[in-house]
Amino acid sequence: MNCSLNGIILACNGFLEWLEHHLLSCPSKAFFHYDCPGCGMQRSMLALFKGDLVQSLQLYPATIPIFILVAYTLLHLKFSFKNGAVVIKWMYVFCTVIVFGVYIYKIVTHKIF
Repeated sequence: MNCSLNGIILACNGFLEWLEHHLLSCPSKAFFHYDCPGCGMQRSMLALFKGDLVQSLQLYPATIPIFILVAYTLLHLKFSFKNGAVVIKWMYVFCTVIVFGVYIYKIVTHKIF
């Protein structure tokens, strides 16, 4: 059993290594040379999958709240929580505020425009 677990871990690490070298390029950055509000999310997800929460938050602070939102939405679809739609709506607003708050911060401090 331990041998198969090690094999799964090695396969996952190999897949994550492959993903690191095959990230999608940002069309906004490629064509207009400006970051978009989603720039950094792929690298943040990779860091999260590797277990590095701090780096994930530094690269794209909205990744973890978005994962929580998606997980809660899927659970709500399965179990129909009493106030699930309201919770999802507020979680969506929270994630949107984080995404655009960080984007405005990047515009002000990094002079991306």
